[in-house]
Amino acid sequence: MTLPDFVRPLGHGVHAIDTGFHRDAFDAAYLIVERGRAAFVDTGTNFAVPRLLAALDALGLARDAVDWVIPTHVHLDHAGGVGTLMQQLPAARALVHPRGARHMIDPSALYQGALAVYGQETMDREYGQLVGVPAERVQASTDGGTVELAGRPLTLIDTPGHAKHHHCLWDEASRGWFTGDTFGLSYREFDTARGAWILPTSTPVQFEPDALRTSVEKLILRNPDCMYLTHFGRVHDVPRLGDLMLGLLDRTVALSRRLQQAADRHEALKTGLLDLYLESLRSHGCTMADTEIVRLLAIDLELNAQGIAVWLDRP
Repeated sequence: MTLPDFVRPLGHGVHAIDTGFHRDAFDAAYLIVERGRAAFVDTGTNFAVPRLLAALDALGLARDAVDWVIPTHVHLDHAGGVGTLMQQLPAARALVHPRGARHMIDPSALYQGALAVYGQETMDREYGQLVGVPAERVQASTDGGTVELAGRPLTLIDTPGHAKHHHCLWDEASRGWFTGDTFGLSYREFDTARGAWILPTSTPVQFEPDALRTSVEKLILRNPDCMYLTHFGRVHDVPRLGDLMLGLLDRTVALSRRLQQAADRHEALKTGLLDLYLESLRSHGCTMADTEIVRLLAIDLELNAQGIAVWLDRP
């Protein structure tokens, strides 16, 4: 069996699929296979759907072998392709956080919210038109509830902080969490001899640092062997990464409070966050040039600053 270069088997029937969003190794969807049945966790955007279907083909799985499509939350880099993908999967149900289910059925408000952040040109280029999922094919998750994939238990828990419509999925077979954005971002370019580096994400518009800390602590409490991040890939050494992420979260909050009344707050936040990340990366042993770090983190610096501003201004 020859797999496309954008599909990486991780063991325990788990496959990471690089969706091709923005750049290589930036955005992942996951395919879990158990005894000939399959589930997708996150889908990427509409433009990722051909890759997801190609992964099924390469693994010899029919379209009707997919039982579940499970977006961790309804941000478009995670769930933008759900409706288009579901059109190709006649047996699948979408398992969605209860706060996000209506947006999968009717994505018009979701589209307009993203349009306000990104603008029409970016929406057309990077996301395309969103497709709704028939209501009878959408199932809302419950906090602590379990569904099965050919007898393999998959447990969902409510994990607000990055978004109120976020849940994470526990896979007992691999002892790993599919974390969406709750456990932050870890790009492979920043790996050093110390291992992976990680940072929290505060993308607009529902960032809540206290809730995020609680959610991360809940994930760590399970003593997982690994985390499957959407951005990007599987990481191990969870206790160290958890400490690193929560430490950066605390420093992000302190920085944001200091800059709450800054004259040009958005630019001040971006500069402050970059300084914070550079200091952390140097401590991590990263020797990459500052200009390359800025290039790799440009999207996150912009969106994190936007999300922090929304949080600071919330009554």
